[in-house]
Amino acid sequence: MSATTETVPADTLREVDFPRADQALREDVKRLGALVGEILADQLGDGFLAQVEQVRAAAIRRREHGGSIAELVGLLAGPADRATDLARAFATYFQAINIAERVHRIRRRRDYERAGAAPQPGSLREVIRDLQRDGVDKQEIAALLARLRIEPVFTAHPTEAVRRSLLDKEQVLVKCLIADIDRQRTPAERRADQERMRLVLSASWQTADAASERPTVQDEMEHIGYFLADVIYPMLPVFFEVFEDVLSELGPMPPVPPLLHFGTWVGGDMDGNPNVGADTVRAALTAQRALILAAYRRELAQLERLLSQSLSRVSVDEAVLARLADYRALLPKAAAKLKPRYADMPYRHLISLLSARLSATAAGREEGYADAAQFRADLELIAASLRAHRGTHAGWLALRQLLQRVDTFGFHLATLDLRQESGAHDQALALLLDDAQWPQREAAQRRGRLAEVIASAAAPAADAPGAAATLDVFRTVAAAKRSYGSEAIGPYIISMSRSAADVLAVLALARLAGCSDEAGRVPLDVAPLFETIADLRAAQEVLEQLFADPLYRAHLAERGNRQMVMLGYSDSAKDGGLFASRWALQRTQVLLTELAQRSGVRIAFFHGRGGSVSRGGGKTERAVIAAPRGSVDGYLRLTEQGEVIHRKYGIRAIALRNLEQTTGAVLRASLRPRPPEPREAVWREMAGHMADVARAHYRALVHESERFAEYFRAATPIDVIERLRIGSRPPRRGGAGGVASLRAIPWVFAWSQNRAGLTGWYGIGTALADGIDRYGLDAMREMTADWPFFATLIDDVEMLLAKSDMDIFALYSGLAGPLHAEFHPRIAAEFGLTLAAVLQLKQADHLLASDRRLRQSIRLRNPYVDPISLLQVDLLARWRAQERPEGELFQALAATVNGIAAGVQNTG
Repeated sequence: MSATTETVPADTLREVDFPRADQALREDVKRLGALVGEILADQLGDGFLAQVEQVRAAAIRRREHGGSIAELVGLLAGPADRATDLARAFATYFQAINIAERVHRIRRRRDYERAGAAPQPGSLREVIRDLQRDGVDKQEIAALLARLRIEPVFTAHPTEAVRRSLLDKEQVLVKCLIADIDRQRTPAERRADQERMRLVLSASWQTADAASERPTVQDEMEHIGYFLADVIYPMLPVFFEVFEDVLSELGPMPPVPPLLHFGTWVGGDMDGNPNVGADTVRAALTAQRALILAAYRRELAQLERLLSQSLSRVSVDEAVLARLADYRALLPKAAAKLKPRYADMPYRHLISLLSARLSATAAGREEGYADAAQFRADLELIAASLRAHRGTHAGWLALRQLLQRVDTFGFHLATLDLRQESGAHDQALALLLDDAQWPQREAAQRRGRLAEVIASAAAPAADAPGAAATLDVFRTVAAAKRSYGSEAIGPYIISMSRSAADVLAVLALARLAGCSDEAGRVPLDVAPLFETIADLRAAQEVLEQLFADPLYRAHLAERGNRQMVMLGYSDSAKDGGLFASRWALQRTQVLLTELAQRSGVRIAFFHGRGGSVSRGGGKTERAVIAAPRGSVDGYLRLTEQGEVIHRKYGIRAIALRNLEQTTGAVLRASLRPRPPEPREAVWREMAGHMADVARAHYRALVHESERFAEYFRAATPIDVIERLRIGSRPPRRGGAGGVASLRAIPWVFAWSQNRAGLTGWYGIGTALADGIDRYGLDAMREMTADWPFFATLIDDVEMLLAKSDMDIFALYSGLAGPLHAEFHPRIAAEFGLTLAAVLQLKQADHLLASDRRLRQSIRLRNPYVDPISLLQVDLLARWRAQERPEGELFQALAATVNGIAAGVQNTG
């Protein structure tokens, strides 16, 4: 190894203050960084590595010692192919840092558990101990566990699309680092690990970051399936073991029920995606069933080897022997393959036939299982026999893990949600009701006509041209519930919900499709999605109208008097800015929770959170604790999108920690929500005023400035993002308009790419300055310290400010030509105002003064992200000057987008 290669991560690390507890992280980063350097030299030569080193050193000088950005720009000049290599090189460095940090999180968890003194913050052990201290007894905990439900829902909205082949290689790196997590490997073992890591890093370098074609819905199913089947499936029993171990400290407790469930939108999200419909619903359900049945069969093969109990050594329940005889008759071909030498091992033979019956289920043969309950009943027969005959430690514990998985995943793996935009329903109804003016009619008029359709016992409608696809979706859903079970299909979500008529439209379409039973009941949960600020403000009135409707109230009664409401974090923030969005969401939850108490309907909130703070991202547990009192109540359903899925669920131990923290937060919020706060009425008034100020300032720039859309397209790489092949869904809802028609994900993604982060703080500085002037600094600081809602908002804004770089953003803004002088000063001034106000409220002289780990993480990445940003600015100018061709320039730009997304994180 050359001396140059050895120093690859060293300069950066000297600039970061690693405490003693994080020295192992430092060593892992250095080890991986050195390997990356060796691979770059091997693949592209020592000269390329020397250039990388020069650029990195210049980036550090700029960040830490006030060096010139011009020096960096000069070092990065070169042809497109060299720009691609440089972008990928720096991205590889901080991808290595990402992996090292995730493994270090596992190390910290182990250190806490070994120390045994104080539980790890956010762990279930800490939560249960805190609840005990607050007077919660085990009966109260057991009562909540019986109705507790936590359901992450994976969507197909990518802002960082890591290929499956690269995910598999990442797992090798993780396993090698974990193997030496305590530095107990022998020198020979470390050398072997080093070669394995060199192998996968080299192969990753030679693998394209993204596929050459836009992914299909099928590709997205396979991507989500990886996290569900390869990460969460094997991890799940560990979660229950951890939880039950904690609860055992309270004394005898019932087993933890199946409180975790998972959902997906892949194959069912029709909103703005012409590639999704009845065919993809069927394909998704088929693919998910195949994945979970294959996983069960693999686990049965392990159990078959384990459960070798012989009748000569131990008794077996007669029920097991009877079931074995039944299955020999039901599955004669599989029975003929049973080995005679295992004839005295009934568990082994029965498990082999269970696997054969699962195969028949997958193939759709008559002898297959009708549903997961039948499969579970067979497993429970064996489990009961083991428990009755001294088999608790001779196989029952392993079998129990499979039972836990069946309770969670059924035969469907994940619940498939359906989503469609309200306007699409109106278009279909206009055709089916032969009323061309239907979409323009008043909501009250539409409600009356829809009530007639819902109440009618008339025959299903004929498939009017243009509406057939919509009716086919409802018929497919009805058939799927019969074939795959009620848990296979989740709620039908209506995006852009604005009235009670939008909800009734779904029931009417289901009736017209012939999807109701003989009594006219539609077995489908309908969830309005309130997205804009105006829609959120109108949510209470919409639900009051629905609950007052006798037909809809009857529908709710059949659904257990439970109404799901989805809250849109993304479009509300794009509409009115982060402060106004957060406040509207908070107020909506307060009002709807009060409405639920008055009406006798339980409202279950479904949080449409994205990866970035601008789209509701951030730490889930903090958001749960900051939610209005009574709004959680043992239930949490939220979307997991983009790079968040990779970051939270890419490693089993990290997925475990994430689910443990989320569950703990729901326990806290449900059993001991924050006590009533006398000051909160005043704080709400203050927040409401500031939210209005922030919204007005944000909209004045984004929605009311005549040429802002033009500026946005010039000062961000949105034109590159729109052409990237990282998702099956178009980036716009329709039309060729500006900001309004652009989806929230590319909107936020573009502003994170140019390092401004404008979507997360613009307007907030003006609002906070107004609040300080109006209410006084002391009152504002008190609210920041004592009100979780406001504290979480300020912390999230602080993080976004820390990740922004206004000097680099100025270079992007310069791409807008004359518009730079019009808009850049406004944006820069608001950034400065926001920065000053946040530091005042936090009583700090620099950002993230109280969050050393996050500050360290950002500083580690900056020397690698900054050069990629500067490369992107140069490449954008050159690409646009050549009228945006395909080819090397675009491929180089795509590499910079992937690199910045992986480095900045929280991008979309």
